[in-house]
Amino acid sequence: MRTTTLRRIGSRFFALLASLLIALSLAFALGRLSGDPTSSILGPMAPPAQHEALRHELGLDRPVLVQYFDYLKGTFTGDFGQSLKFYQSNTSLILDRLPYTLQLVGGGMALAVLIGVLLGVLAATREGTWWDRAASILALLGQSVPVFWMGMMLVVLFAVKLGWLPAGQSGSLRHLILPAITMSLYPMAQIARLTRASMSESLAEPFIDSARARGLSQARVVWRHVFKNAMMPILTIVVLQTGTLLSGAVAVEYVYSWPGLGQLALQAVQFRDFPLVQAIVVFGALVFVFLNLLVDVLHAIVDPRVR
Repeated sequence: MRTTTLRRIGSRFFALLASLLIALSLAFALGRLSGDPTSSILGPMAPPAQHEALRHELGLDRPVLVQYFDYLKGTFTGDFGQSLKFYQSNTSLILDRLPYTLQLVGGGMALAVLIGVLLGVLAATREGTWWDRAASILALLGQSVPVFWMGMMLVVLFAVKLGWLPAGQSGSLRHLILPAITMSLYPMAQIARLTRASMSESLAEPFIDSARARGLSQARVVWRHVFKNAMMPILTIVVLQTGTLLSGAVAVEYVYSWPGLGQLALQAVQFRDFPLVQAIVVFGALVFVFLNLLVDVLHAIVDPRVR
Protein backbone atom coordinates (compact mmCIF):
# COMPACT_ATOMS: atom_id res chain seq x y z
CA MET A 1 0.00 0.00 0.00
CA ARG A 2 2.77 2.40 1.00
CA THR A 3 4.82 1.48 -2.11
CA THR A 4 1.82 2.16 -4.35
CA THR A 5 1.24 5.55 -2.72
CA LEU A 6 4.89 6.54 -3.06
CA ARG A 7 4.89 5.44 -6.69
CA ARG A 8 1.77 7.49 -7.37
CA ILE A 9 3.28 10.57 -5.70
CA GLY A 10 6.53 10.11 -7.63
CA SER A 11 4.81 9.75 -10.99
CA ARG A 12 2.67 12.80 -10.27
CA PHE A 13 5.73 14.84 -9.29
CA PHE A 14 7.61 13.94 -12.47
CA ALA A 15 4.54 14.72 -14.59
CA LEU A 16 4.30 18.17 -13.00
CA LEU A 17 8.03 18.70 -13.47
CA ALA A 18 7.74 17.79 -17.16
CA SER A 19 4.84 20.23 -17.56
CA LEU A 20 6.89 22.97 -15.94
CA LEU A 21 9.87 22.25 -18.23
CA ILE A 22 7.65 22.41 -21.33
CA ALA A 23 6.19 25.73 -20.19
CA LEU A 24 9.67 27.15 -19.54
CA SER A 25 10.89 26.02 -22.97
CA LEU A 26 7.87 27.57 -24.72
CA ALA A 27 8.42 30.84 -22.82
CA PHE A 28 12.05 30.92 -23.94
CA ALA A 29 11.19 30.18 -27.57
CA LEU A 30 8.37 32.73 -27.78
CA GLY A 31 10.55 35.35 -26.12
CA ARG A 32 13.23 34.91 -28.77
CA LEU A 33 10.67 34.91 -31.59
CA SER A 34 9.20 38.26 -30.45
CA GLY A 35 12.01 40.19 -32.15
CA ASP A 36 15.19 42.06 -31.30
CA PRO A 37 14.72 44.04 -28.06
CA THR A 38 17.62 46.37 -28.89
CA SER A 39 15.49 48.19 -31.46
CA SER A 40 12.93 49.00 -28.75
CA ILE A 41 15.62 50.14 -26.32
CA LEU A 42 17.79 52.20 -28.70
CA GLY A 43 15.18 53.31 -31.20
CA PRO A 44 15.22 53.08 -35.01
CA MET A 45 17.84 55.81 -35.50
CA ALA A 46 20.66 54.13 -33.53
CA PRO A 47 23.64 52.96 -35.65
CA PRO A 48 24.24 49.20 -36.09
CA ALA A 49 27.35 49.33 -33.91
CA GLN A 50 25.27 50.37 -30.89
CA HIS A 51 22.84 47.53 -31.54
CA GLU A 52 25.71 45.02 -31.68
CA ALA A 53 27.25 46.42 -28.48
CA LEU A 54 23.95 46.18 -26.63
CA ARG A 55 23.34 42.66 -27.94
CA HIS A 56 26.74 41.66 -26.57
CA GLU A 57 25.99 43.33 -23.22
CA LEU A 58 22.68 41.47 -22.94
CA GLY A 59 24.25 38.17 -24.00
CA LEU A 60 22.09 37.87 -27.10
CA ASP A 61 25.08 37.19 -29.37
CA ARG A 62 25.80 33.89 -27.62
CA PRO A 63 24.54 30.56 -29.06
CA VAL A 64 20.84 29.99 -28.43
CA LEU A 65 21.50 26.69 -26.65
CA VAL A 66 23.87 28.41 -24.20
CA GLN A 67 21.24 31.10 -23.53
CA TYR A 68 18.63 28.38 -22.97
CA PHE A 69 20.65 26.48 -20.37
CA ASP A 70 21.60 29.72 -18.61
CA TYR A 71 17.92 30.60 -18.53
CA LEU A 72 16.98 27.23 -17.01
CA LYS A 73 19.78 27.51 -14.46
CA GLY A 74 18.63 30.98 -13.43
CA THR A 75 15.01 29.83 -13.18
CA PHE A 76 15.73 26.87 -10.92
CA THR A 77 18.04 28.96 -8.72
CA GLY A 78 15.47 31.73 -8.33
CA ASP A 79 17.22 34.28 -10.57
CA PHE A 80 14.62 35.58 -13.03
CA GLY A 81 16.87 38.28 -14.44
CA GLN A 82 16.32 41.99 -14.91
CA SER A 83 13.73 43.83 -16.97
CA LEU A 84 14.96 45.59 -20.11
CA LYS A 85 12.20 48.20 -19.84
CA PHE A 86 12.01 48.97 -16.12
CA TYR A 87 15.68 48.29 -15.17
CA GLN A 88 14.50 46.38 -12.10
CA SER A 89 14.61 42.81 -10.91
CA ASN A 90 11.83 40.82 -12.57
CA THR A 91 11.06 39.19 -9.23
CA SER A 92 10.46 42.57 -7.55
CA LEU A 93 8.27 43.73 -10.46
CA ILE A 94 6.10 40.60 -10.22
CA LEU A 95 5.80 40.87 -6.43
CA ASP A 96 4.83 44.55 -6.73
CA ARG A 97 2.01 43.80 -9.19
CA LEU A 98 0.89 40.49 -7.70
CA PRO A 99 -1.32 41.95 -4.90
CA TYR A 100 -3.46 43.80 -7.47
CA THR A 101 -3.98 40.65 -9.51
CA LEU A 102 -4.77 38.66 -6.35
CA GLN A 103 -7.43 41.23 -5.43
CA LEU A 104 -8.98 40.89 -8.87
CA VAL A 105 -8.84 37.09 -8.93
CA GLY A 106 -10.09 36.81 -5.34
CA GLY A 107 -13.07 39.08 -6.01
CA GLY A 108 -13.89 37.39 -9.31
CA MET A 109 -13.67 33.86 -7.93
CA ALA A 110 -15.73 34.74 -4.84
CA LEU A 111 -18.55 35.94 -7.11
CA ALA A 112 -18.11 32.99 -9.48
CA VAL A 113 -18.30 30.39 -6.69
CA LEU A 114 -21.17 32.04 -4.83
CA ILE A 115 -23.42 32.61 -7.85
CA GLY A 116 -22.24 29.64 -9.93
CA VAL A 117 -22.82 27.05 -7.19
CA LEU A 118 -26.19 28.58 -6.29
CA LEU A 119 -27.33 28.57 -9.93
CA GLY A 120 -26.14 25.00 -10.41
CA VAL A 121 -27.92 23.74 -7.30
CA LEU A 122 -31.15 25.53 -8.22
CA ALA A 123 -31.01 24.18 -11.79
CA ALA A 124 -30.39 20.60 -10.60
CA THR A 125 -33.09 20.59 -7.91
CA ARG A 126 -35.64 22.32 -10.16
CA GLU A 127 -34.90 20.50 -13.39
CA GLY A 128 -37.15 21.53 -16.27
CA THR A 129 -38.38 24.73 -14.60
CA TRP A 130 -37.58 28.32 -15.52
CA TRP A 131 -34.75 28.23 -12.91
CA ASP A 132 -33.10 25.48 -14.95
CA ARG A 133 -33.57 27.34 -18.24
CA ALA A 134 -32.36 30.66 -16.78
CA ALA A 135 -29.23 29.02 -15.33
CA SER A 136 -28.50 27.33 -18.66
CA ILE A 137 -28.87 30.61 -20.57
CA LEU A 138 -26.63 32.49 -18.14
CA ALA A 139 -24.00 29.73 -18.32
CA LEU A 140 -24.10 29.80 -22.12
CA LEU A 141 -23.73 33.60 -22.19
CA GLY A 142 -20.88 33.48 -19.68
CA GLN A 143 -18.94 31.07 -21.86
CA SER A 144 -19.79 32.77 -25.18
CA VAL A 145 -19.50 36.52 -24.61
CA PRO A 146 -15.92 37.85 -25.00
CA VAL A 147 -14.51 39.15 -21.72
CA PHE A 148 -13.15 42.39 -23.16
CA TRP A 149 -16.50 43.21 -24.83
CA MET A 150 -18.42 42.59 -21.61
CA GLY A 151 -15.93 44.75 -19.73
CA MET A 152 -16.43 47.66 -22.13
CA MET A 153 -20.22 47.31 -21.98
CA LEU A 154 -20.15 47.41 -18.17
CA VAL A 155 -17.97 50.54 -18.30
CA VAL A 156 -20.36 52.23 -20.73
CA LEU A 157 -23.41 51.37 -18.62
CA PHE A 158 -22.27 51.78 -15.00
CA ALA A 159 -19.45 54.31 -15.39
CA VAL A 160 -20.39 56.47 -18.39
CA LYS A 161 -24.20 56.36 -18.51
CA LEU A 162 -25.15 55.94 -14.85
CA GLY A 163 -21.98 57.24 -13.20
CA TRP A 164 -22.30 54.76 -10.32
CA LEU A 165 -18.81 53.25 -10.47
CA PRO A 166 -15.35 54.33 -11.67
CA ALA A 167 -14.34 53.23 -15.15
CA GLY A 168 -10.89 51.97 -14.26
CA GLN A 169 -7.72 52.17 -12.19
CA SER A 170 -7.46 50.86 -8.61
CA GLY A 171 -7.62 52.38 -5.17
CA SER A 172 -10.83 51.39 -3.41
CA LEU A 173 -13.50 48.70 -3.28
CA ARG A 174 -15.61 50.65 -5.79
CA HIS A 175 -12.79 50.35 -8.33
CA LEU A 176 -12.79 46.55 -7.88
CA ILE A 177 -16.50 45.92 -8.50
CA LEU A 178 -16.65 46.13 -12.31
CA PRO A 179 -13.38 44.25 -12.98
CA ALA A 180 -14.36 41.51 -10.51
CA ILE A 181 -17.77 41.08 -12.16
CA THR A 182 -16.14 40.88 -15.59
CA MET A 183 -13.54 38.43 -14.32
CA SER A 184 -16.18 36.20 -12.72
CA LEU A 185 -18.37 35.57 -15.80
CA TYR A 186 -16.49 32.72 -17.47
CA PRO A 187 -15.63 30.71 -14.32
CA MET A 188 -19.17 31.33 -13.03
CA ALA A 189 -20.58 29.67 -16.16
CA GLN A 190 -18.18 26.73 -15.83
CA ILE A 191 -18.96 26.24 -12.14
CA ALA A 192 -22.74 26.50 -12.70
CA ARG A 193 -22.74 23.89 -15.49
CA LEU A 194 -20.50 21.47 -13.61
CA THR A 195 -22.47 21.92 -10.37
CA ARG A 196 -25.72 21.19 -12.16
CA ALA A 197 -24.28 18.06 -13.82
CA SER A 198 -22.72 16.75 -10.60
CA MET A 199 -25.82 17.49 -8.52
CA SER A 200 -28.14 15.84 -11.07
CA GLU A 201 -25.98 12.72 -11.05
CA SER A 202 -25.95 12.59 -7.25
CA LEU A 203 -29.72 13.17 -7.02
CA ALA A 204 -30.25 10.00 -9.04
CA GLU A 205 -28.29 7.84 -6.56
CA PRO A 206 -30.25 5.33 -4.41
CA PHE A 207 -28.96 6.76 -1.12
CA ILE A 208 -30.91 9.98 -1.80
CA ASP A 209 -34.19 8.02 -1.80
CA SER A 210 -33.10 6.43 1.47
CA ALA A 211 -32.38 9.83 3.00
CA ARG A 212 -35.80 11.13 1.98
CA ALA A 213 -37.45 7.97 3.30
CA ARG A 214 -35.93 8.72 6.71
CA GLY A 215 -37.89 11.98 6.75
CA LEU A 216 -35.00 14.38 6.16
CA SER A 217 -35.94 17.83 4.88
CA GLN A 218 -35.26 18.81 1.27
CA ALA A 219 -32.64 21.38 2.30
CA ARG A 220 -30.81 18.82 4.45
CA VAL A 221 -30.86 16.24 1.67
CA VAL A 222 -29.57 18.72 -0.90
CA TRP A 223 -26.81 20.39 1.11
CA ARG A 224 -25.80 17.65 3.54
CA HIS A 225 -25.89 14.64 1.24
CA VAL A 226 -26.17 15.59 -2.45
CA PHE A 227 -23.86 18.60 -2.48
CA LYS A 228 -21.27 16.86 -0.31
CA ASN A 229 -21.23 13.90 -2.69
CA ALA A 230 -20.90 16.23 -5.72
CA MET A 231 -18.23 18.45 -4.18
CA MET A 232 -15.10 16.88 -5.67
CA PRO A 233 -15.53 17.97 -9.34
CA ILE A 234 -16.69 21.40 -8.13
CA LEU A 235 -13.54 21.82 -6.01
CA THR A 236 -11.43 20.74 -8.97
CA ILE A 237 -12.93 23.29 -11.38
CA VAL A 238 -12.72 26.08 -8.77
CA VAL A 239 -9.01 25.49 -8.15
CA LEU A 240 -8.15 25.17 -11.84
CA GLN A 241 -10.21 28.22 -12.82
CA THR A 242 -8.37 30.21 -10.13
CA GLY A 243 -5.10 29.37 -11.85
CA THR A 244 -6.56 30.30 -15.23
CA LEU A 245 -7.69 33.69 -13.95
CA LEU A 246 -4.41 34.36 -12.18
CA SER A 247 -2.37 33.82 -15.32
CA GLY A 248 -4.89 35.07 -17.88
CA ALA A 249 -6.18 38.40 -16.58
CA VAL A 250 -4.65 40.42 -19.42
CA ALA A 251 -7.92 41.42 -21.14
CA VAL A 252 -9.68 42.52 -17.94
CA GLU A 253 -6.67 44.43 -16.64
CA TYR A 254 -6.26 46.15 -20.00
CA VAL A 255 -9.91 47.24 -20.21
CA TYR A 256 -9.92 48.64 -16.67
CA SER A 257 -6.27 49.86 -16.61
CA TRP A 258 -5.76 47.60 -13.60
CA PRO A 259 -2.07 47.60 -12.55
CA GLY A 260 -1.66 43.84 -12.18
CA LEU A 261 0.42 41.09 -13.76
CA GLY A 262 -1.67 41.08 -16.93
CA GLN A 263 -0.96 44.75 -17.55
CA LEU A 264 2.72 44.15 -16.79
CA ALA A 265 2.84 41.24 -19.26
CA LEU A 266 1.24 43.38 -21.96
CA GLN A 267 3.79 46.16 -21.43
CA ALA A 268 6.62 43.62 -21.55
CA VAL A 269 5.40 42.14 -24.85
CA GLN A 270 4.96 45.57 -26.44
CA PHE A 271 8.52 46.53 -25.45
CA ARG A 272 9.93 43.10 -26.40
CA ASP A 273 11.17 42.74 -22.85
CA PHE A 274 11.61 38.98 -23.15
CA PRO A 275 13.31 38.47 -19.74
CA LEU A 276 10.22 39.92 -18.06
CA VAL A 277 7.84 37.95 -20.31
CA GLN A 278 9.74 34.76 -19.45
CA ALA A 279 9.59 35.54 -15.73
CA ILE A 280 5.82 36.10 -15.84
CA VAL A 281 5.28 32.87 -17.80
CA VAL A 282 7.47 30.98 -15.32
CA PHE A 283 5.42 32.40 -12.46
CA GLY A 284 2.19 31.33 -14.17
CA ALA A 285 3.58 27.84 -14.79
CA LEU A 286 4.60 27.52 -11.13
CA VAL A 287 1.09 28.56 -10.09
CA PHE A 288 -0.47 25.90 -12.32
CA VAL A 289 1.88 23.20 -11.01
CA PHE A 290 1.07 24.15 -7.43
CA LEU A 291 -2.69 24.25 -8.06
CA ASN A 292 -2.65 20.84 -9.76
CA LEU A 293 -0.87 19.46 -6.71
CA LEU A 294 -3.45 21.18 -4.50
CA VAL A 295 -6.25 19.47 -6.45
CA ASP A 296 -4.72 16.07 -5.67
CA VAL A 297 -4.45 16.94 -1.98
CA LEU A 298 -8.06 18.15 -1.87
CA HIS A 299 -9.23 14.95 -3.55
CA ALA A 300 -7.53 12.93 -0.83
CA ILE A 301 -9.12 15.05 1.89
CA VAL A 302 -12.65 15.11 0.49
CA ASP A 303 -12.91 11.58 -0.91
CA PRO A 304 -11.83 8.71 1.38
CA ARG A 305 -11.65 6.41 -1.66
CA VAL A 306 -8.61 8.36 -2.93
CA ARG A 307 -6.88 7.95 0.40
